[in-house]
Formats: sequence, structure tokens, C-alpha cells
Amino acid sequence: MSALPPKQIRAMEDAAAAIPTNRAPDAFAAQWKRLHDQAAELSQMAGMAQEAALEMITNFPDDLALAGPDQRALVWQGIEDIDAMMQPGLTALRIVASRGQNASAPAMALWREFHRSRTALLTLTKTGVDRAA
Repeated sequence: MSALPPKQIRAMEDAAAAIPTNRAPDAFAAQWKRLHDQAAELSQMAGMAQEAALEMITNFPDDLALAGPDQRALVWQGIEDIDAMMQPGLTALRIVASRGQNASAPAMALWREFHRSRTALLTLTKTGVDRAA
């Protein structure tokens, strides 16, 4: 038995079904790069060293191409969710920094959220690749 009413469950299923599964790999790669460009700016604001380019991160678009359509749809939604978190967060941090205030603590908090979300997407994609093999 679900704790959610049937109407809400149907709405969630409809929303999941509406996520396109046929996004071009280039669109994934471009968005992934843009997120990491933002993450580089974020790490600088947090006073962290530049993140090394790890193979699992740079190979993400290629791994995603091997994943099934369900994994691709979930990953794309995750990428959009990360972007929705990063855009206003970075804007706020830029404003804080432009006022001469220290933005390192909130930048570190946003970096941690980015890192956790990215790890979840990488895990999901790796799981999808493993299942497809």
C-alpha cells in the first residue's frame, strides 16, 4: 500500500513518462561540460583546488550512450535538476562576492550538493551500462 493517493501517483508516473529518452549524446555532453565549468567556478569560490579530470567524469557521455533509455531519461532529469540548483546558487554567490563578502562557506555547501548529485548520476549510469552489457 502506498502512502500517496492514487491521483498523485498517476501524476508522478505521467511526469516520468514525459521525460524524453531520445536526447542526442551531444546535448548530454554539452550540458555535462557546462555543469563542470560552473563547478570549477564554484570550487574557486569555495577556496578549493581545481578538481582533477577523472576518467569516470570525462567518459560520462560515452557511458551514457551505452545505457538504456530509462537510465538516460533519469540522468537527463538529474542533469536538469543539478542545473536548477547551480544557476540560482552561483548567482547568489556571485552577488555575495561582488559585495566583498566571503562566499566560501556557502560555496562549499553548494559544491557538496553538486558532488553528491553528480555521484548519484555517475552511479546510475554505471549501473545502466552494467545491466546493458
